[in-house]
Amino acid sequence: MLPSLGFQEILLLAVLALVVVGPKDLPLMLRKLGRWTARLRGMAQEFRTGFDELARQAELDELRKEVDALRKGAPFNDLVNEITKPAVLPGTLAPPAPAPEPEPVAEEAPSVMTGRAPTPEAPAPLEEPAEAAPRSAAGGAA
Repeated sequence: MLPSLGFQEILLLAVLALVVVGPKDLPLMLRKLGRWTARLRGMAQEFRTGFDELARQAELDELRKEVDALRKGAPFNDLVNEITKPAVLPGTLAPPAPAPEPEPVAEEAPSVMTGRAPTPEAPAPLEEPAEAAPRSAAGGAA
């Protein structure tokens, strides 16, 4: 139990304690020494348990962060996309690619220099058909 004390050293300490303390008080002293040793062992065990609990809690916090990162990053999206993609067998035509969606036309923002909203462009005037007869200056039909 004691790392550097051999049998001879322990025997010498016992004889010295018997002489110094006396045979009457030696059992009381050994009882107190045993209680102190038990208290020290209990405190050491409590410290070790608390330290282990802190280490376990730190590992759990780290695992929670990793799980949250995995949930936010969604690393399985590529796998899901690959699984849901239609399969193309060798020797068959590939399915047609989906048509691109038209881009929405963005409205112009107010001009920074003038502070006014831009005016919409006027539509191009309609041309009159070439077959129409020319009108006379008098306003009548010819």
